[in-house]
Amino acid sequence: MGELLGGQIKAEFLDGDSMHPKANIDKMASEKPLDDADREPWLGEIGRLLAAAGEREPLIIACSALKRKYRDQIREQAPATVFIHLHGSLELLTERMGERAGHFMPVGLLKSQFETLEELEPDERGLVLDISASPQQLASQAASWLGNH
Repeated sequence: MGELLGGQIKAEFLDGDSMHPKANIDKMASEKPLDDADREPWLGEIGRLLAAAGEREPLIIACSALKRKYRDQIREQAPATVFIHLHGSLELLTERMGERAGHFMPVGLLKSQFETLEELEPDERGLVLDISASPQQLASQAASWLGNH
């Protein structure tokens, strides 16, 4: 969806998972959830990249900014950041994760992410989309929303 959205709005797309340090990847691969200390440098890097891109060069980064404080950390460096929360049921996400090959995060960690998740709050600039729609539909909805905000 991020790649499709990037194509629609002429923005570079980066997968935040590729920015995790090796220690985080190893931890997740061994089915241990990351804690706040593990995430801090990773979120800092995401914020730095978004700030460096600025408004002149739109940048999309897919990441699990599950908690409000994680999103705040990103916004401290890149205040214009908006979040698009792809919302879905545990069952649907489990099914989709089971279909992807070669990713370091096991399906077993999904439940801990659901338990950690703090929904976007009314004062946060963002959009919530239901992932039961196709990636093309999601990208179009997000592009339309971004064009109006």
